[in-house]
Amino acid sequence: MPARIARLAAAAIALAGLTSAAGCAAPSGDHSMHGGAAVYTTADPHGFYGTYLDQPYHKPSVTLTDTAGRPFPLATSMTKPVSLVVFVYSSCPDICPTVLADLASALRRTDPAVRDQTQVLVITTDPERDTPKVLREYLDRFDPSFVGLTGSLADIKVAADALGVAFEIQRLPSGGYEIGHGAQVIGFGPDGLAHLVWMPGTPVGDLRHDVEILAGLG
Repeated sequence: MPARIARLAAAAIALAGLTSAAGCAAPSGDHSMHGGAAVYTTADPHGFYGTYLDQPYHKPSVTLTDTAGRPFPLATSMTKPVSLVVFVYSSCPDICPTVLADLASALRRTDPAVRDQTQVLVITTDPERDTPKVLREYLDRFDPSFVGLTGSLADIKVAADALGVAFEIQRLPSGGYEIGHGAQVIGFGPDGLAHLVWMPGTPVGDLRHDVEILAGLG
């Protein structure tokens, strides 16, 4: 078995054991999930550093709400050539802010023309506490252009499942709850399909490199 495929298989097994935690429980390794099953990848034709999916994700058929209170149907509102989607929650103490900071840094370093073609969609996994105001203030710390999205927990789970993001909320005896979810970034290109996934910890330079190539494919 090639070393790359072995790493993917091991990562898929690790993701299957995802449990909720007080901080983000982010899968690690070079992999993604598609409909609950691992999607292995082969060498991509464009030289991306992220994981290139042989079976790309489609835009989820669900309507969420942006932080201004407007409906945001994912299938029709992802209108820029490049859309980067990530699931976070504002009280996450570790992985979420790191991923958002890395995304913001990568986009600041891209050519302005590429940046104009790119939108970042940030979907909360904690709609109970992440009100539109809370989510907007949180995202403004990283990049005011980031589009914050919320909705019912059921609709958010539909979006997460469609994009292969593991997501679990565990209710506690105290009445509170803990959230575990994948923090990978899913990249849609000009063809309207998500061929790329970047795991937490991807170097900023790799993110920049891939976004610039993705934008140039249109």
